[in-house]
Amino acid sequence: MAEKILIVDDDVDTLRLVGLMLERQGYQVVAATNGAQGLAKAFEERPDLILLDVMMPDMDGYEVTRRLRKNPATTSIPILMFTAKTRMDDKVMGFESGADDYLTKPTHPTELQAHVRDLLARSNSGRPREEEPQVEEKEGYVIGVLAARGGLGVSTLASNLAAAIYARSKADVVLAELTPGQGSLAMSLGLSRQNDLSEMLQGTAIEITAEKLNSVFEAHPFGARILSASENPRDVDLAARTETMTALVKRLTTSARFVVLDLGSGLPAFVQKALPLCSETILVLEGSEPSIRQTRILLKEILDLNVDAKTVFFALNNRQRSDTQVPLAKVQERLNHPVAASLTPALELFSRALNKSTVALVAQPEHIVSQQILKLADSVIEREKARREKAE
Repeated sequence: MAEKILIVDDDVDTLRLVGLMLERQGYQVVAATNGAQGLAKAFEERPDLILLDVMMPDMDGYEVTRRLRKNPATTSIPILMFTAKTRMDDKVMGFESGADDYLTKPTHPTELQAHVRDLLARSNSGRPREEEPQVEEKEGYVIGVLAARGGLGVSTLASNLAAAIYARSKADVVLAELTPGQGSLAMSLGLSRQNDLSEMLQGTAIEITAEKLNSVFEAHPFGARILSASENPRDVDLAARTETMTALVKRLTTSARFVVLDLGSGLPAFVQKALPLCSETILVLEGSEPSIRQTRILLKEILDLNVDAKTVFFALNNRQRSDTQVPLAKVQERLNHPVAASLTPALELFSRALNKSTVALVAQPEHIVSQQILKLADSVIEREKARREKAE
C-alpha cells in the first residue's frame, strides 16, 4: 500500500500543487488547512510522513510539532517543515521543536521529492504499509464516585474501592482522579506523576488518544493503574475545559475492565456529561442533616440527566463517633433509597494508611472498614458480571 503523507498548510495553492505532485509520485495524500485540523488528521490518519507549514493563523507549525512529539501515537512520525521562513533561527527552532527535516519555499519539486523519499527511507513507516489489525475497544464497567460537597472522603472511598475490586477480581482496574488543582492521591499514595492530567487538559480533545492515556497511568502496589490530579490551585480552571474532559472520560471508559472515577464534588459541566457514561454512580455523604439534604438535591439533579435511579448507590461515610450522627435507618428513610455501604469511623486506620502511602484496605485488611469496602466491591463485581452475561 502507498505511503500516506499529511500536508498541513493554510495556503490552498500549496496544498493543491504539492498534493498533486506527491500523488503523481504514488503517495496517498491527506490535507489540512490549519494547525488544529492538522493535529486531528495526524491522530486520525496516522500518516507515514507529515509535511508541515510553520506560519499558520491558529497554531503555528512549531506548536503542532511539539504536540505531536508529546503524544505516543504520533511521536515517531517523521515531520518535514516546509516553509517560507528562511532565517537560521527559524530553522533551529524547527529542529528544537522536534522536526526531522527543514526545507524552505520555494523549492524545486525534485528537491522536495528527494527530502520526502529520504525521510521515509529513514523511518520505520517507510516500509510498505500493512493493514493494521483492528483492536476492538471494549467498554469497561465505570464507577463514578462523587459527593454534594467537598471534604466527605470521595478520594478515600474511590481509591479503597479500586483496591478492593482488584483484590477480589484480579482484573485490570484504573483509578482516575478527575479533580485538577484539588488532587490528593499523589500525596497520599506516594505517586510522582501528578501533572499528566493537567497537561492533557491543556491540549485538545483530539489529542487524548488511547496511547497517550496509557502512557500516563502510574501503577501502584495495591493493583490499580492510576491517573492522579495535580495539587496546584491554578489548575482548578482546567475542569472547565468540558470538551477535553469529556473526551478523557470517554477514553477512560475503554481503558480497563473496571474504571473508578473520582469526580470530586458538585455537578460541574463535565461531570454532567460524564455521569451518563458511568455504569453506576456512588454518592458519598455523612450522617448529618445538611449532608443528607444536599445529597437529596444532588440525586434529583443527577436523575434529571437521564441517569437510571437503579444505577445510583449511596455510601455513608461516618468519619467521627458522635451522637449527632443520623442513624443508618433514618438516613435511608430520608433518602428514600437503600445505602450500599456504611463505613465505621476509623481515623487511626486512615492515618496509618497515609503514613504507609497506601490505602486502608492494604494497611489493615482485617479491619472492619476494610471488610465494609470489600463488601461494596463484591456488589460492584456482581453487577459487572450480570451486565457481561446479559451482553453475551
